[in-house]
Amino acid sequence: MKSLGGIYMKNEGQKTVRMPSIVEAFLPIIAMVCLMVYVFNFSDEKYDAAHMPLVVAITIACIVGGICGHSFSDMLEGMIERLTATLEAILILLTVGLLISSFMISGTIPAVIYYGLKLLTPQLFLPVGCMLIAVVSLACGSSWTATGTIGIAFMTIGVGLGISPALTAGMVISGAYVGDKFSPLSDTTNLAAGVSGTGLFDHVTAMVSTTGPVFLISLVIYGILGSRINVVNYDPTIAQGIEDAIAANFNLNPIVLLPIVVIVVVCILRVPGLPGVIISVATGVLFAVIFQGQHNLADLFSILHYGPSVETGNEFVDKALAKGGMDHQMWTVNLILLAVSFGGALEKCGSVERIFGNIKHKINSVGGLVFATMLTSIFCDAAMCDQFLGIGVPAPLYDTKYDELGLARNMLSRTLEDAGTLWACMFPWTACGAYQSGVLGMNPFVYFPFAFVNLLNPIYACVTAFMGRNIFWADGSYTNVFGKTKMKKVAGAPEEAHKYAVAQLEKLRAEGKAPKVNA
Repeated sequence: MKSLGGIYMKNEGQKTVRMPSIVEAFLPIIAMVCLMVYVFNFSDEKYDAAHMPLVVAITIACIVGGICGHSFSDMLEGMIERLTATLEAILILLTVGLLISSFMISGTIPAVIYYGLKLLTPQLFLPVGCMLIAVVSLACGSSWTATGTIGIAFMTIGVGLGISPALTAGMVISGAYVGDKFSPLSDTTNLAAGVSGTGLFDHVTAMVSTTGPVFLISLVIYGILGSRINVVNYDPTIAQGIEDAIAANFNLNPIVLLPIVVIVVVCILRVPGLPGVIISVATGVLFAVIFQGQHNLADLFSILHYGPSVETGNEFVDKALAKGGMDHQMWTVNLILLAVSFGGALEKCGSVERIFGNIKHKINSVGGLVFATMLTSIFCDAAMCDQFLGIGVPAPLYDTKYDELGLARNMLSRTLEDAGTLWACMFPWTACGAYQSGVLGMNPFVYFPFAFVNLLNPIYACVTAFMGRNIFWADGSYTNVFGKTKMKKVAGAPEEAHKYAVAQLEKLRAEGKAPKVNA
């Protein structure tokens, strides 16, 4: 395919394919956003899902692609290409439904709830819970697994302690995504490092520089909020009622917590995601047979497929434990299929390239570059409905600009995750938002103001970058939050890109536009 002034000629000479105009590029996105606003705010709850707005938006994107010279086969190819890349995540999502069900009937999640109510106080619940969920997510390398198992348990514990479900959900999200970002097993962590051309542990090191301080700030906030909770809301009879209902219907002992340990061990051994979840499911089923008397195969199949139906006599507990099942995940799977298809259609018709392709030429500062990268990532999260696109699309748009400003490639990878990963769960129509909403039982717009790690991380990263702080340079130096530049370890990067970036850094230092290394 040849390019000529924004017009692309197909090699076979049969037709001309051009870039969309700025109006054409925005049209599918504006249509989707407007329909989403209507559905979630003005439809009188007659329809409150993101599926149909996405169907309409996909149709409009295909029409724009047709106007620009693409055939429907071209547009379909773009959608299928994206769906293929997401297929493993969809299969894992289905098996996570099995995992939640198996952990319910094994007594694992009920035991976490029971012991959590015994040990935790309203004052300690939020900061301690956030740390525990972060540890599980770190070990698993998956925010989805963390929220779908221990996260569900903490949602129930929070109600028993008189804590707002929105605040608890925000805490769960914060802990889950901290662990996910720091974990070398995480798919987004590996993706960000891969598309940026840097080393995995170079990327993790850079992540610590922004997410670490924000995590500590968030724990302080959760601690302050926790110290004020029990004054009005705490009713010990609620917690006692939950404990009694669980104890009467499950065989509880510390041994039934072992399936959580199995998840951790499987991840430490670096078992691939899908087999790892299946092993954990099998463990949960085995424990259900041994400790809870689930011996009927047909009943087990029904529970794994459709989710458990629990009757404890406590209405709240029955509802809280009736989660999981492969069938329960289909709503989310349908949404993901549509969301990823929309992202593929936008990518194929050239909308993202048209909107953001020229922005980097107008950037001349580190702060401006970090801000532009984050803005593009969040835009791709919201408009293309997928966190993988929020990471994968901006990387090739801005990688050379990071080299031009003398920055290390792990600065790029860190920035992609600071926004693309952490804000993907904010929007109810994205894959992450849909999943977390389904697991936690509320719209992302409700819990996100309390997900302090996710909310504050991009802000912290942007502010420090504009201040000339917290910056990784191509020669291995690092400017800390106090403005001191010290030599650290050179981050991985493509050889030619690294040489160019170091040369640019030396030039910028000679011009007084980059800090020199402090002795």
